[in-house]
Amino acid sequence: MNFSQKLLDWYSFNKRQLPWRKTQNPYFIWLSEIILQQTRVEQGLPYYLKFIKTFPTLLDLASAKEDQILKLWQGLGYYSRAKNLHYSAKYIIKYHDGFFPKEYSEILALKGVGVYTAAAISSFSFGLPYAVVDGNVIRVLSRIFGVEEAYDSSLGKKKYHNLAQKLLDQTKPAEHNQAIMEFGALQCTPKSPKCSVCIFASECIAYNLGSVNKFPVKTKKIKIKKRFIHYLLIKNDNAFLLGKRNTGIWRGLYDFPFLEYSSHKTEEAVILSNQWIDFFANKDYKINSVSDVILHKLTHQHIYAKFWTLDADKIQLENYIFVHKSELLNYPFSRLIDKFLKDYNIN
Repeated sequence: MNFSQKLLDWYSFNKRQLPWRKTQNPYFIWLSEIILQQTRVEQGLPYYLKFIKTFPTLLDLASAKEDQILKLWQGLGYYSRAKNLHYSAKYIIKYHDGFFPKEYSEILALKGVGVYTAAAISSFSFGLPYAVVDGNVIRVLSRIFGVEEAYDSSLGKKKYHNLAQKLLDQTKPAEHNQAIMEFGALQCTPKSPKCSVCIFASECIAYNLGSVNKFPVKTKKIKIKKRFIHYLLIKNDNAFLLGKRNTGIWRGLYDFPFLEYSSHKTEEAVILSNQWIDFFANKDYKINSVSDVILHKLTHQHIYAKFWTLDADKIQLENYIFVHKSELLNYPFSRLIDKFLKDYNIN
């Protein structure tokens, strides 16, 4: 079968009209690809539009303050992507005279850019013959060609890369790459794929073996860590103690002081714990309210959070400042804290 031509014919009738498909500007394409890492198109599209409006050029992004970028990114998660964007924008301004690099190896060298993203930018912006291999591509190839190697193994990664590169239309790499990803997103979906009306139904090994849901094969199982966090919203004259995280998944974002425990604790047990006693160190405080447990699910961890609002005017912490209630939402927060602040009336 002419795999690529079939894909291209399907793509011409079924592709979505997305703004980054209407440009070869490497800055815009790079931005879209970073946003779409770990993010669905429907969720990422408004962020892409906000970013190109706020930072229409690479120089604008490089010149911005990190807090501004993180605030605009708020809600997308995986905040290291935003920090890497900022870092790489400044790197390009400094070491590439402000011009986005055109060579695959130089694109791959940018912080936050992996093999897939480098292939996408190379083909979409510069027409270079590098095949993309993302989750959609893996799913399509695994089913049609019956790839039994686990895609998260070294052997599987090599096999998928070689197969994708072999199938790539060298004369139309950008369109081919867009087509196969779109096919995975719209036709060969993770659940309930449209097999009965698929252009590859007669050739698809998984479909003809009745084993579509067994592909792609994966070996590693994600281990979910449970965390029990109690945030302390310490109030002083309508201002709350706020600090910037310098470690962890939310590094660079702002949050409130918190106590973390290895298991669930009642409110009484928290107050009697050594962490609580050490934190307040005989200082006066008054507990105003305690939220219900809020479950926040991330890829590798589930956070069980409670928010305590307290009056305590003599608490001072290094690198924390009191921020007026009306100014809180100007700061970049994790989705967990942002949602709490918007859903609950903090008095």
